[in-house]
Amino acid sequence: MSFPLYIAKRYLFTKTSSNAINIVTIIASFGVIVGSLALFIILSGFSGLRTFSYSMLNASDPDIKITSVKGKSFFITDEVKQVLKNNQLIAATSKVIEERVFLEYKDKSEIAYIKGVEDNYSQITQIDSVLSQGVWLDTTYVNTAVIGRTIAIKLSLGVRSYGEQLQIMVPKPGTGFINPTNAFYKTEVQIVGLYTGTEEFESKYVFVALPQAKRLLNFKENQITALELKLIDDNFADAVANELQEKLGNSYKVQTKEQLNEVFYKVINTENFVSYLIFTLIVIIALFNVIGTIIMMIIDKKDNLKTLFSLGANVKEIKKIFVLQGFLLTFFGMIIGLTLGIILVFIQQRFELFMITDNLAYPVEFRISNLLIVILTITILGFIAAKIASSRISKEFIEN
Repeated sequence: MSFPLYIAKRYLFTKTSSNAINIVTIIASFGVIVGSLALFIILSGFSGLRTFSYSMLNASDPDIKITSVKGKSFFITDEVKQVLKNNQLIAATSKVIEERVFLEYKDKSEIAYIKGVEDNYSQITQIDSVLSQGVWLDTTYVNTAVIGRTIAIKLSLGVRSYGEQLQIMVPKPGTGFINPTNAFYKTEVQIVGLYTGTEEFESKYVFVALPQAKRLLNFKENQITALELKLIDDNFADAVANELQEKLGNSYKVQTKEQLNEVFYKVINTENFVSYLIFTLIVIIALFNVIGTIIMMIIDKKDNLKTLFSLGANVKEIKKIFVLQGFLLTFFGMIIGLTLGIILVFIQQRFELFMITDNLAYPVEFRISNLLIVILTITILGFIAAKIASSRISKEFIEN
């Protein structure tokens, strides 16, 4: 063991003759513990919140979506089918017809989007996993639909209420005189399922079978508004999207889930970074106590420093003693704080003590990356604080 480290450990773990210094040391240690604990808990909370938010997007958006650059719809050609078939990373594809519509049920009305999907759509997204009532579209029945909870509340719609059906209307295209009594294409559906999710998602879609959406909009064979893809591994989404964009050409727009929700991703990542900065600032404030503690220790041990200097220790070695003391103080405080933080994270995951709603616990997630971020942050800041405090030591200070 080196001489500075041995002395630093003695100074750290041995009570001084001054009770004030002992109390300040305890306060400084407590500040580091709380700062480390808070920083780790916040990072774990945002990791859980990010994972939870992304899981909700898995129900509403595909890994990749292909749309037309010009116009709302396009015709899927054999060339497009071949490009998709040749890509080994694509697990499934689904044709989609999507259009803004007018909903009417009894004396209530609402504007939403109709989304016609193929039978395999539950393989593209996890929409069937967020059904709160009823079932997903059943192909054994015709004219069935699945709607969002918010739409159902606004229209006072029930699932499998075999009374009046929900009317879906879309304005007829064209110019010139419009007959107000015959201005819409119409279809009626029976609600068989209710899905949940974000407020925007819940209030946006009425899912129907693809043939029904095609009939409502008078689409021709192979005419669709989008192709939605499920990948074998969504980690390759960017690479697959770039490849498809290159092969399909500029007539098509190929977007990943992140690009479809660009604002959402930016908000989540920005909130995480800002929270990290705020709690790092709290840690920095706590480390001022460490600086004060080291300075008080230097003043209290001035006579001992003279003795060490007389015995041959140089100023650099004496400075190193207090740098190591401050570093050890923050290190052990950090270890205690992180240990408490890890225990609290696993307790929340196991027992769900903190709830957002009656049925939803606040999501937290243990990640090694968060652990490393806290360790690096506290270690670096603790070392800087100790260096600042030890800079007070000089040959003149020791000899006077």
